[in-house]
Amino acid sequence: MPPLLHVSRPTGSIILLELDAPPANALGLPLRAQLVKALDEIATDDDVRAVVLTGRGGVFCAGDDLREAAVRGDGALAAVEDFNRLMDWVEALRVPTIAAIDGWCFGGGLELALACDIRLASDRATFAASGVNIGLVASATRLPRLIGAARAKAHLLTGAQFDAARALFDGIVTAVHTPGTLLREAMRLAEAVSSRAPLAVEATKRVIDGKAYVEEELPALIASGDHKEAIAAFMGKRTADFRRK
Repeated sequence: MPPLLHVSRPTGSIILLELDAPPANALGLPLRAQLVKALDEIATDDDVRAVVLTGRGGVFCAGDDLREAAVRGDGALAAVEDFNRLMDWVEALRVPTIAAIDGWCFGGGLELALACDIRLASDRATFAASGVNIGLVASATRLPRLIGAARAKAHLLTGAQFDAARALFDGIVTAVHTPGTLLREAMRLAEAVSSRAPLAVEATKRVIDGKAYVEEELPALIASGDHKEAIAAFMGKRTADFRRK
């Protein structure tokens, strides 16, 4: 079987994950397994400071593989629970994740994007919180948390498609680019993240996600070599060399 997920390292600190399961990059069980393996490896690699997640073929992800779902039988609930665990794993990843969304971003694909920390879109991206279209609940926690209940309900209760401009207006994505520049802009953002003090970036993510309090994080950060290096670099008018220690 050809790889359904391409893992590359454009720089020493950035991992690029590209879904490649044509025609829709659907998250069937084989692709999920490859994604879990990649995330496990990223989580234990202290040199990784940012992840960019995208899809090949002009599609981000159209959700679950419905052809596969049609024959899961008694395993249907387990497959959905497995999907939810994968989304939790993406969200809990130690380093920030940036979703570069081109083309379809439907159902479970939207949930995957929402599990990332930052989302960029191409101007041809199309979104749908389509759980209600297939008789399921999807994105009903992450989408309201991101954009508020009122705006989220307009998407969640209709399952209607919407474009990148609406996604930007609602705050689902932070910027919209042309398809040709989308990945470059996502990489530029990842480079900016990876250039910052990594322990502070990771602590900030934990605080934002409600996994820690500022007061819990500050003692270790103040005592860290990275904080000392930041002060020394400022005084020396040079670029800081952060070592995650």
